Amino acid sequence: MSTDTLTTHNAAHAEHGHHDAGDTKVFGFWIYLMSDCILFASLFATYAVLVHGTAGGPAGKDIFELPFVLVETFFLLFSSITYGMAMLGMYKGNIGAVNRWLFLTFLFGLGFVSMEVYEFHHLIVEGYGPSRSGFLSGFFALVGTHGLHVTTGLVWILVMMIQVSRRGITPVNRTRLMCLSLFWHFLDVVWICVFTVVYLMGAM
Repeated sequence: MSTDTLTTHNAAHAEHGHHDAGDTKVFGFWIYLMSDCILFASLFATYAVLVHGTAGGPAGKDIFELPFVLVETFFLLFSSITYGMAMLGMYKGNIGAVNRWLFLTFLFGLGFVSMEVYEFHHLIVEGYGPSRSGFLSGFFALVGTHGLHVTTGLVWILVMMIQVSRRGITPVNRTRLMCLSLFWHFLDVVWICVFTVVYLMGAM
């Protein structure tokens, strides 16, 4: 077998190995997301048990501002669209497009987190902190946990922008972007559940 043939064979084998490793990592990340589903399911169940435990304090309809939360929701929904555009850029091998759309995703996500922090601060200043009642404890635990996940996603987006800028769209970066895509869209789905169960039903 000639040297050129061996080189081609080894390169193909290495590429196949990267492909297999990437698939394994994505599968492993799916398993992580399933464990996160259990976490959020537990928090939703806790909230459902505590939602009527207001201890003489405010209920959801007394403190929730649906127009404010709706804007917050649109920020997260739009961030999922921009992340989808980043993935399209990845498949086309366009580094500039990937980073531009990731940056827009980051801005939308940052807007979401900023509004959530403002909401929490406002409630605490008004005397409606997590220690006020069981309802508020469940609310802060559920919404706050989701907010922490989004914050983690924002850090991950920044890291990926740096990685893509320095190393390009390598097989490793492709796998990481795919895992981040799963994570970000998962948080979007969870938030739709939060918006429906906590805010919409709570405002009735």
